[in-house]
Amino acid sequence: MSGGLLVAGTTSDAGKSVLTAGICRWLHRRGVKVAPFKAQNMSNNSAVVVGADGRGGEIGRAQAMQAAACGLDPDLRFNPVLLKPGSDLASQVVLLGEAVDTVTAGNFRVLRPRLAETAWAALAELRAEYDVVICEGAGSPAEINLRDGDYVNMGLARHAGLPVVVVGDIDRGGVFASMFGTVALLDPADQALVAGFVVNKFRGDLGLLQPGLDMLRQVTGRPTYGVLPWHLDLWLDAEDSLAYGRVLGRPAAPHGDEWLDVAVVRLPRVSNATDVEALATEPGVRVRLTVEPAELAAADLVVLPGSKSTVADLAWLRETGLADAVLAHAAAGKPLLGICGGFQMLGRAIHDPVESRRGSVPGLGLLPVEITFDPRKTVRQSAGAAFDGVEVRGYEIHHGYVSTADPDLPPLLTYADGRSEGARLGAVYGTHWHGAFESDDFRRRFLAEVAGQAGRRGFRPAPATSFAAARERSLDLLGDLVEEHLDTDALWQLVESGPPTGLPFIPPGAPTG
Repeated sequence: MSGGLLVAGTTSDAGKSVLTAGICRWLHRRGVKVAPFKAQNMSNNSAVVVGADGRGGEIGRAQAMQAAACGLDPDLRFNPVLLKPGSDLASQVVLLGEAVDTVTAGNFRVLRPRLAETAWAALAELRAEYDVVICEGAGSPAEINLRDGDYVNMGLARHAGLPVVVVGDIDRGGVFASMFGTVALLDPADQALVAGFVVNKFRGDLGLLQPGLDMLRQVTGRPTYGVLPWHLDLWLDAEDSLAYGRVLGRPAAPHGDEWLDVAVVRLPRVSNATDVEALATEPGVRVRLTVEPAELAAADLVVLPGSKSTVADLAWLRETGLADAVLAHAAAGKPLLGICGGFQMLGRAIHDPVESRRGSVPGLGLLPVEITFDPRKTVRQSAGAAFDGVEVRGYEIHHGYVSTADPDLPPLLTYADGRSEGARLGAVYGTHWHGAFESDDFRRRFLAEVAGQAGRRGFRPAPATSFAAARERSLDLLGDLVEEHLDTDALWQLVESGPPTGLPFIPPGAPTG
């Protein structure tokens, strides 16, 4: 068979990524050869994939997570078009893993046919190789200002003949209106592909919700395939850093006598904010995202995460007073960690003729390094060691590199071939590697060291925490929720047979082209 399904959403962050992953895990456990697909993703959270030519390329981190749900290694075809916003007006275009252009409102129409052709070709290849491909839409299919030339939502469904399930987040309110409105704004041919709905993040008595579900079916002629409950443990690999709450996850009680408080600065163009999720899986580690200078003063460890716009985000740090708070934290001898763009901010100077094109700007001056941006982008998986032989694995996605450094500055990490990476000076640490804290032994050694520097002598990392196991539990939970709360027989019928026939048209509908 060559089945498929498109999971669309009433809004961004409605639950498309997690529902897609849950369906993928459910099918994988049934023995179905299934793959994920998202034609175009707009996100600065990406994963590095080694392509067929041996070179590293990028896809959205959500698609890497969905690949794991399918029991697969990530594939560049799972997310052929990735847009990485560097400002409100421009995004870097990553096509089949490689940065090839910059898209703006002015040139999007020119670029779009090439992007669509690449996406559709990737989907055709996947459908020829896999029994089922579960596709994820982007934003909402009812963004009618973008329907002309769309290749991500209904344009993809129309092109590939896919049935569409629309998911809505009831925790935000207005879910029935948004579901009805999503269908009613589509033209007749698009509406004919929308098979039904899934409600996400429900809390309460399902009996109180049922009259609304019944009325939704009456006014749309389409069923709700199930209601997924709100669940505290679904927070790993969030598609968008804005989806995070104030505190990541549910911190378990400390293994020792004290907690370790970690404050992560939520930069405007934060990238790969998922780096700190591994810290949040450790018992006794409370990880919170913040934009408040006062909250840095109370933290044991402050983290400056990656940024897609390093120079602009550094300027924002200074404008908001956060830079002064970071400097005060470091001056007090308390631990400070910079990851990728955050590491670059810690240096003496940044020379950037590429990303911001602002030339040379002063850094925070906490590490004796200077950073220079290169038009060539470094995208690779990396392996090495730290702390006298502790193995570390990670990945790199950056234009900036260390151009000058104090020769006596000790590295934080060492590549497998012996080259130095990153820096450590007292309680200030920096690295270009993402994902390093997913290496359990390295994470424990790092936390033990910074806890001592922060004066948390009673904090002890738990000896057996496994981040890989935590991720697998999260994926299994998604599969369990799909099996327990959705009409999987009906979903399988959609996957196998395509859109139902005879679905009613809901006025007014968008005008036909």
